Amino acid sequence: MYRAGQEEIDEIAKVIRSKQWFRVGDEKSGHLKEIDRFEQEWAKLIGVKYALLMSGGGTAGLVCALAALGIGPGDEVIVPAYTWLATATAALTVGAIPLLAEVDETLGLDPADLERRIGPHTKAVIPVHMSGRPANLEGILAVARRHGLKVVEDSCQMDGGSYKGRRTGAWGDIGVFSFNYFKIISTGGEGGCVVTNDRSLYERAFVYHDSGAAFRPQAGDLSIPIFVAQQYRADEVMGAIARVQLQRLEGILADLRRVRQTLADAIADQPGVRVAPSNDQAGDCGVMLTLQFQDESKARAFASAAGGGSFVLIDHGKHVYTNWTPLREKRVAHRADMNPFNFQQNRDLRADYSDTACPRTLEILRHTVHVPMDPDWTADQLRARAKTLKAALS
Repeated sequence: MYRAGQEEIDEIAKVIRSKQWFRVGDEKSGHLKEIDRFEQEWAKLIGVKYALLMSGGGTAGLVCALAALGIGPGDEVIVPAYTWLATATAALTVGAIPLLAEVDETLGLDPADLERRIGPHTKAVIPVHMSGRPANLEGILAVARRHGLKVVEDSCQMDGGSYKGRRTGAWGDIGVFSFNYFKIISTGGEGGCVVTNDRSLYERAFVYHDSGAAFRPQAGDLSIPIFVAQQYRADEVMGAIARVQLQRLEGILADLRRVRQTLADAIADQPGVRVAPSNDQAGDCGVMLTLQFQDESKARAFASAAGGGSFVLIDHGKHVYTNWTPLREKRVAHRADMNPFNFQQNRDLRADYSDTACPRTLEILRHTVHVPMDPDWTADQLRARAKTLKAALS
């Protein structure tokens, strides 16, 4: 989250004064319908028919998306080896097994490796747009369509970004965003959102995210039987914050992209380094200036000299599969008989999370450096940052 101020405070105050904090309420009684309004605004921005705001961050969104698609025991879900742990564990939450695949030098899922990893039990794939960088959606979707796979787009780190002129999240069967504190915009700590053009997927996600779905006004409009599910419902304070943050989004993205491009131009003639290839540089959110070096030692030397939060990607442990200890040790749930790895339906599924599962990903991460961007740098600060990066490269 980059920007927040009095506007968010004012909108929160309106909700508090209304005494209508629950998601569901009657406008005639003073309910402000903040969540409903945000969902309509977000769906319009992304270019889809349906949006569903929820608590629990992108993790909840991924779980609801997989549940909406009917993914469960007996199914494999392919995920990239470089992502946040929840991309993989969401599959386990619905009883399926995550299957790792390599990323390429864009840091997105490699379509060729995706195709190599597909087996008879593979039912879905989750491409991830890491650090605001779009994955190769055309390549991934082509593979998925050839093999009949469902596509859940993990756009949690790419709020508002795009790929070839179309917002990410709108390309797959269903898309997921995160609005937690560490994302481009936030709902005040934890928040997530599911988007889709498919009414039936929206309905199943809606039921799954609200254990009280049977008692909501729209229950009678659902075309599916209501089932017992989870509790990820958002509240009106989250909706109020989200609506203000949405108004800030385009300005944040424009400034992030401007800052990143300025620094990329400043080091363009430096030897021994390149800006990491992108599947769509214009659609990249500009969260990071991503640089790639000839080897790990040069990457480490640069990151150390560059400062400002720069880091070699292999060191950002929580996004590297070799650090997902509970998954690697197959410790899931609070009882052994609720662990999907022990399910009879999953006994023939692949579950390799060893160091040798995705060696190319690990190698790419060892020679790649992220340099964080700040959309609020002044011209003087930006010049100073460019000078530091050039000195670090030399």
